[in-house]
Amino acid sequence: MADHVFGGIQIRHLYKIFGPNAASHIEAVKNGLTKAELNARYGHVLGLSDINIEMPSGSIQVIMGLSGSGKSTLIRHINRLIDPTAGEVLVDGVDVVKMQEAELREFRRHQTAMVFQKFALLPHRTVLDNTIFGLELQGVARSTCVDTAMRWIERVGLKGFEEKYPNQLSGGMQQRVGLARALANDAPVLLMDEAYSALDPLIRTDMQTVLLDLQKEIRKTIVFITHDLDEALRLGDQIAILRDGEVIQQGTSQDIVLRPADDYVANFVKEVNRGRVVHVDAVMRPLAAPAASGGPAIAADVTIEDAVRLLANAPDGDITVVDASGKAIGTVTFRQLASAMVNAHDAGHRAAA
Repeated sequence: MADHVFGGIQIRHLYKIFGPNAASHIEAVKNGLTKAELNARYGHVLGLSDINIEMPSGSIQVIMGLSGSGKSTLIRHINRLIDPTAGEVLVDGVDVVKMQEAELREFRRHQTAMVFQKFALLPHRTVLDNTIFGLELQGVARSTCVDTAMRWIERVGLKGFEEKYPNQLSGGMQQRVGLARALANDAPVLLMDEAYSALDPLIRTDMQTVLLDLQKEIRKTIVFITHDLDEALRLGDQIAILRDGEVIQQGTSQDIVLRPADDYVANFVKEVNRGRVVHVDAVMRPLAAPAASGGPAIAADVTIEDAVRLLANAPDGDITVVDASGKAIGTVTFRQLASAMVNAHDAGHRAAA
């Protein structure tokens, strides 16, 4: 199975109703009974309503929303810490909802790993022994556990701290241990539930960088829960925004910022620095057909802010925009890029108006 390519995650028509008679109310919810009506009439809480999300293999899927939106409930369905009232959760094509107990246990041990907001480290274990905990549960030999753990301890920047205990570490260092523990399991799915929310802003940004750098190497399917829009926009290949248990918009960072689905999303994104999110291809003049590039060039998926920095000393005139294969697909001028940077903040307020 070494050459098997993990197939990603599909969530289809997922519903979760909390209450003693949840199943008896599912049809009414499907037929339009609202969250408020369900609670008022029957004393049940609608946690998730008709969730449909495709999470491509090897990508970072951010689930974003305010407190009570259902995002943590959703991520706990992927490893079935919560059973749905209805719907499917397909991981690599297999419906987790239909797994029997033994199959589910093996799935949790080998297919998924989780990083928690509160670190969830064992206080009586060292950094090394916390990191190997999941491998021990799998029955892996101690020497192999240690070799694997030490590699990940070094990758997350904790070499030299392997014999320290959690209470001897800062919050950021503890979260690095949690990340190393999850990565040591070598599971294809990494579930991160508000993993950085308890960290100070500078440490949080640092940990985001660690994750992005690691992802270039590990290419896991990462489901990342956050209530912070800047974090979502920085980390997410795809973003799904939840409100009251429903998905109200899905797309890339650029989709969310440039084309908010409604006033709720528009208010979320109005203060975003668009120069850090919008790519060059959004402001370029497209060519009629791809062509060989010549002269100064910039990649289409570079942000406007980075493009301005990279091209600050470029000669005046057109700059070629190239796709991933190096083919020219458009042109842009430094003046256009700089103007887009200046106007980005105003555009945000217009979008939210």
